[in-house]
Amino acid sequence: MMQKRFFVVLFIALFSISAAAFAQEATPEATAEMTQPCPAGGSPDAVPAADALKVLTSFTTIADMARNVSCGLLDVQSITKPGTEIHGYEPTPSDLVKTQNANLVLYNGLGLERWFEKFMGSVQGVPSVNLTDGIELVPIAEGEYQDKPNPHAWMSPQNALIYTENIRKAFVALDPANEAAYTANSAAYSAEIQQIDEFLKTNLDQVPAEKRFLVSCEGAFSYLIRDYGMQELYMWPINADQTGTPKQVAKVINGVQDNQIPVVFCESTVNQGPMQEVANQTGAAYGGYLYVDSLTEADGEAPTYLKLLEFDATRIVNGLLGIQ
Repeated sequence: MMQKRFFVVLFIALFSISAAAFAQEATPEATAEMTQPCPAGGSPDAVPAADALKVLTSFTTIADMARNVSCGLLDVQSITKPGTEIHGYEPTPSDLVKTQNANLVLYNGLGLERWFEKFMGSVQGVPSVNLTDGIELVPIAEGEYQDKPNPHAWMSPQNALIYTENIRKAFVALDPANEAAYTANSAAYSAEIQQIDEFLKTNLDQVPAEKRFLVSCEGAFSYLIRDYGMQELYMWPINADQTGTPKQVAKVINGVQDNQIPVVFCESTVNQGPMQEVANQTGAAYGGYLYVDSLTEADGEAPTYLKLLEFDATRIVNGLLGIQ
């Protein structure tokens, strides 16, 4: 009897320890499953009808947002492919043909797609919509593009709600017969984004304000930093030819040391080496890469925009809280 009682007590103790460890782990897992996607029917991955109106986007993140509002009613494609560095993309002749045959083009604007204005100048009669209309802009603080708006507005979930509404309005204007479906789908998608917003608010509040730094290679997180009460330190403001120079590395090393910042990150589409050197020189943890300008293929870590937000939010929060 005593032996049986011992094993019962041991089981309860081990279960309690495991539950406590799980509770400490800051992850927004299954956020995308907590509401019903596409309540009006269909799926973001649905194959559209052969005669569906064609919508092109400038990069994969916007395409995924748009598919979650369309849910198969429209044929949504991205000009650029997964993993592509968006700023300096060089369009191909086939991109031009595809765009000329589209019914609508969605783009980010704010100078993100430096190729886009010239590219669209060669396209006749295809309307385009800037999805950052209505967003409170953050200026770039230094470098060649100083005082111009930072283009990475989608990196804040709070801004993503504005993107989603702009997509909804664009689709209603293009295809008014399906207004109810686009409205229902966008509301459900917005609810999913809001769950990630709450995750960030709740968990970043646990980080002391003086330690709430986001250190990155590119200054691509200015909107997220503003919206969640963080401070910013980056190696270069916008991806360009000169990235990871000795001067840029030294600036971040000094900033990390002066502020005793515990963790540093880089972006998935650029060289990780300079930020790894910062970690080596300062003793800060290297938190790994974050996704910004592009989604991954379907079998990758960030195949959708929601997964991108979840991945980055989890990695940032766990890094600042010291959770491995």
